[in-house]
Amino acid sequence: MNIKDLIRSNVKALKPYSSARDEFQGDTNNMVFLDANENPFENGVNRYPDPKQRSVKALLSLKKGIPEDNILLGNGSDEVLDLIFRVFCEPNIDNIITLPPTYGMYGVLANINAIENRKIPLTKAFQPNIEAITRAKCYRTKIIFICSPNNPTGNSFAKGKIEYLLKNFDGIVVVDEAYIDFSKSESWTSRLSEFPNLIVTQTLSKAYGMAGIRLGICYASKQIISVLNRIKPPYNVNALTQQKAISQLEQDDVIQKQVEQILKQRDILIEKLSEIDYVSKIYPSDANFVLAEVDDATKRYNQLIEKGIVIRNRTTQPGCENCLRLTIGTPDENEILIHTLKSI
Repeated sequence: MNIKDLIRSNVKALKPYSSARDEFQGDTNNMVFLDANENPFENGVNRYPDPKQRSVKALLSLKKGIPEDNILLGNGSDEVLDLIFRVFCEPNIDNIITLPPTYGMYGVLANINAIENRKIPLTKAFQPNIEAITRAKCYRTKIIFICSPNNPTGNSFAKGKIEYLLKNFDGIVVVDEAYIDFSKSESWTSRLSEFPNLIVTQTLSKAYGMAGIRLGICYASKQIISVLNRIKPPYNVNALTQQKAISQLEQDDVIQKQVEQILKQRDILIEKLSEIDYVSKIYPSDANFVLAEVDDATKRYNQLIEKGIVIRNRTTQPGCENCLRLTIGTPDENEILIHTLKSI
């Protein structure tokens, strides 16, 4: 497979914008910066941030064992996903494949970029339907989006099914691993060198507790990352986000303890849910949430809202009729949730 053949012609011909901080890459100590039309009075954020986020990438590279040239950072995973659309999908011509029920932004971004979204529902076991995907794809299918562990179902997809798509699809396979830190499954980042068409996205919003700073991460071949870098906004990750990300990424022990506590609380929540009469099914979870089928999802959702508890009603999603998605909270929050569920 030649990745270059998948890239839009206008993107291949694009001359990227070169910012002031791109042009000067030397030692910043004791330098007088009069190149970027900034306010010269120091307040901590008066200078533009590093457009290549070198310090954050260096730390991620060390933790993941992945070269910095294989990493792209974005203003949340949504920006990363949008950049992928812009590189590989020709508006009003190409199409993508998504596997509902899944993360809704894939479809939203397809609409924004004028790309047809071919929806291939998961099987009853919430696994990719390889035969249906094979029938649906054509020479204009550029990307297959795979969310594993999947949102909202919570399960991880079978390794063999993802591997089959990587080997038998002449396009890009995006594996969205927003919840990988809660899973026992190995990250697909360990196999980037095997598959030139593999892109893995992750985030600091979930296990790392950094939803407020909006930092998305993309791992892919050096060739793909270099093209994504060409079209990204020059200063897409602000200085405060970079600083906070570095601080949190250095808190390994704290993050690990929080993940362990979330997983323990997940097991407790699943056990308690099984004791509730109107809960008919609890789906296996590899994430920091649980999908449960109830007698009347809309009724139960509204009852919880009245009691001051906000969850997600997923009953409108394919295969999720009368299902509620419950995020794992603190032990105290989970106690309140269980007590309330039993009382309504």
